[in-house]
Amino acid sequence: MSLLATPFYDGNTGSFSYVLVEPDSGTCAVIDPVLDFCSDSGRTGTTQADRIVEFVKANELIVEWLLETHVHADHLSATPYLKTRFVCAQSGIGAGVREVRSLIDPDAPDPERRFDRLFEDGDRIGLGHACGRVIATPGHTPACVSYRFEDLVFVGDALFQPDFGSGRCDFPGGDAAMLYQSVQKLLSLPERTRLFTGHDYGPCGRPVSYLSTVAEQRRANVHFGNGAGEDCFVKMRAARDADLAPPALLVPAVSYNLAGEAGLAAVGG
Repeated sequence: MSLLATPFYDGNTGSFSYVLVEPDSGTCAVIDPVLDFCSDSGRTGTTQADRIVEFVKANELIVEWLLETHVHADHLSATPYLKTRFVCAQSGIGAGVREVRSLIDPDAPDPERRFDRLFEDGDRIGLGHACGRVIATPGHTPACVSYRFEDLVFVGDALFQPDFGSGRCDFPGGDAAMLYQSVQKLLSLPERTRLFTGHDYGPCGRPVSYLSTVAEQRRANVHFGNGAGEDCFVKMRAARDADLAPPALLVPAVSYNLAGEAGLAAVGG
């Protein structure tokens, strides 16, 4: 058995979604799917999500899971839409989503009503004949988790490509020291472990990229490579975050990802 991961890139938000397939059973998990959103009109669309639907149908797959690595601030999640297309699929996110809700919108629906599973560190996820594990990786947000299946780990915004570093920590509940410790968990995995990031923007004109190994990250990550210490990382992250503009879709994305259509309507979508 060898699990297969297919990336889907959304150039509008620099986001990667994945379909992880367990070929022996023909089952799959969809990770961090993107819903299109036009900020000018306030309308959503399903072009990106329908690419995944078409892939699933073309390969005659059964979707078992719709997994979110965190509450995204840069794109709307297509998980609610895909739940209507794959009605037997279960949705899941890190249990830290409760803290995100309490910090941002206490009136949003209880996350246990929006997701089938709220994952704790170490929880198991069955996928066909495979068994995955949840790794809590907070710091970018309190809800961040990574999903490990065999030697594949989907790290969301905790860790980017080596030349781009790490996710920002200035959202509510973000904590650079916590992110540093979370990334150490990832870098302690075997060197050949493959890491699938949630974003890439092709810095310095290179082609966008989604895949690295633990060995590459240990050696070359501009924020963590060669054993960079926690104090230096926290200072660097604070200075860097102070100069970053808010994500273009921050308000509609967080509102929708916490509260669905009601949250989008509340911000004028």
